[in-house]
Amino acid sequence: MGFTDLPLLSQIKGRLSWLDERQRVIAQNVANADTPGYVGRDLNQPTDFAAAMREGGGGVRMTRTSAMHIAPQGQVARFESQAAPDSETTLDGNSVVVEEQMLKMAESRMAYDAAIGFYQKSMQMLRMAARAPGR
Repeated sequence: MGFTDLPLLSQIKGRLSWLDERQRVIAQNVANADTPGYVGRDLNQPTDFAAAMREGGGGVRMTRTSAMHIAPQGQVARFESQAAPDSETTLDGNSVVVEEQMLKMAESRMAYDAAIGFYQKSMQMLRMAARAPGR
């Protein structure tokens, strides 16, 4: 078992994937800020454990702990964007407010930085635990 197989690190990886996808959706919203009829989109935050178990997404995967168990059928994290109109809609039907999108982008960036920091601290702890005593 390598460091990358630890559940904690796979959860951080799932969070980073979600944040990466959210940044992509926000960038798409900003790019379409002047497109008539465009409705802004966003990703739902995967916080409800019961919903994640029902949907099978959000980074939750089955793990095969024995060769006698049935192999999982290629479950991967998937994120779906949903319509999330901003506070204003223009006369041409566009519902993207660039300022609100920039706030969402800054929020995602801060969460991304926090997840990277948590990953780095976790790796430091693992390296310290793996060192020989007295070093």
